Amino acid sequence: MIAVSVVLLGAALLVAPGATAATGRLRAAVRPTAEPGESTVVGPAVDDPMAGAAGYDLLAACLRSGLPMAVAAAAVAPTSPEPLAGALRSASNLLALGAEPEIAWAKAAAEPETETLARTARRSARSGASLAVAMSELATECRTAVEDRGAAAAERAGVLISGPLGLCFLPAFLCLGIVPVVVGLATRVLGQGLL
Repeated sequence: MIAVSVVLLGAALLVAPGATAATGRLRAAVRPTAEPGESTVVGPAVDDPMAGAAGYDLLAACLRSGLPMAVAAAAVAPTSPEPLAGALRSASNLLALGAEPEIAWAKAAAEPETETLARTARRSARSGASLAVAMSELATECRTAVEDRGAAAAERAGVLISGPLGLCFLPAFLCLGIVPVVVGLATRVLGQGLL
């Protein structure tokens, strides 16, 4: 019995994604130090659904600290996901060159994901209203949308799993629940000669 458990433990250690997978994730996360003059800014995570919300939050923080929009957009763009990063880079470059906000935010207005950002930035430039609060609201909307997509996926998974579970449990219910009752009743009825 002990020998079998030792063999199973050894097989589990060889097959399980333990230390090797953890080491691989750590190696991917560690980046070499930058040379003098190189940037140490790390880009956004590849599959982070909250990266857009984090970009809007960072943009709001930069604007609250008093940075002009061109500088704030340039600071946030390297850590933002696409298409937000491209829209921020384009707007930053054009605003730094002195372009009108209508022209500077044209690329952002063309993308469905950043259209609200462009509309809000253009309105803020026309009216002089603070853009930081609007960026915080955009971040909240992004988070809510991600949460809604996650809840919908979880509900969809619950519905999709009910079919195979029904196919597995229905025969067991029939064999263990219904058939013994029917056989028991049939034995009594036929055994007592009621028919």
